Amino acid sequence: MRRREFLGKATAGAVGVGLVGACGGEPGEMVASAEAAAVQGPEIQWRMATSFPVSLDILHGTAEFIAERVAALTGGRFTIRVYSAGELVPPLQVMDSVQQGTVQAGFTAGYYYVGKNPALAFDAGVPFGLTARQQMAWVNYGGGLELLRGVYADFGIVQFPAGNTGMQMGGWFRNPIESLDDLRGLRMRIPGVGGEIMTRLGASVQVLGGPDIYPALERGAIDATEWVGPYDDEKLGFQDIAPNYYMPGWWEPGPNITMQVSQAAYDELPPSYQDLLTTVSAEAASHMLGRYDVENPRALRKLVDEDGVTLRSFSEDILQAAWRESNAYLEELAADDAGFRAVYESWRDFRADAFPFFDGNEQAYARFAFNQLSNPFMG
Repeated sequence: MRRREFLGKATAGAVGVGLVGACGGEPGEMVASAEAAAVQGPEIQWRMATSFPVSLDILHGTAEFIAERVAALTGGRFTIRVYSAGELVPPLQVMDSVQQGTVQAGFTAGYYYVGKNPALAFDAGVPFGLTARQQMAWVNYGGGLELLRGVYADFGIVQFPAGNTGMQMGGWFRNPIESLDDLRGLRMRIPGVGGEIMTRLGASVQVLGGPDIYPALERGAIDATEWVGPYDDEKLGFQDIAPNYYMPGWWEPGPNITMQVSQAAYDELPPSYQDLLTTVSAEAASHMLGRYDVENPRALRKLVDEDGVTLRSFSEDILQAAWRESNAYLEELAADDAGFRAVYESWRDFRADAFPFFDGNEQAYARFAFNQLSNPFMG
């Protein structure tokens, strides 16, 4: 209840002011009630399907967060009913449901749909790609959003960056992976371009939605899986079957989660509601990342201290091979597809600028400061 009061009172002002401004209000008029401004719109009811089960309270919960925000800031006139994975559509068919008009919006990850267009991978993340901060910077300020919306436009969808998990872990393995040879023949659940690279490294890849992963791991249909990070992974119980937990998640250093909105449904909204979706989705992105940054360290400590998980790092030969194959694969796609190349070159140029800066400045800090405290995870 406290969060709902906060939604209705404390934060209505910040977005409400934007709504007043968008409607032509003068600075002196900004003191007008944000709630009064917000309710100036029609009654709209939407449905949003997510790719995530309710048990993942940050991933699925951020979709609920968006719905609560939108309702609070429109005085209950614009409502979004959120459906978890499988309630309306399977978790990996959320984009299809938005395209077909089954729902007005979806909350999902772009790389689930690389079969439709491989450039959709950049909407979430690609191997050895951008960190969460870098991804948000490229999308919002580096030209990424315009390019990605051009890709989504072919499917009648407007894309809103609405979450980020931060650096993900490298996944759960039944047996230790000592070298590149150990990946050959390994059956692993991993989506997107990361799955393609694992295939090139010799693994047998499967793409499964969140609710389907544990049963596949339990019955031995797969030998390994990746998901997000300690907080979510513990909830899904992977540690009970595959106790070797690897890092880093080189295929997902800062994956974005997207709210996909039907272009037809979006066009029917008044401008104030359209602006609200932009504002709320941006807040949702910060909300998700902040929550993961709080919960993941706590969950990892429990996994190591109480659940007997062994934390391991990928070997140098695996990382080097994955780096080579990742860059080669992206270059191959860019050579064959002009649309992909346009997105890739923007992303590649941004990475070329960002990595050296972060390596020099932030890494210098991290190498010193982070090592001043004992690491309870690595021993």
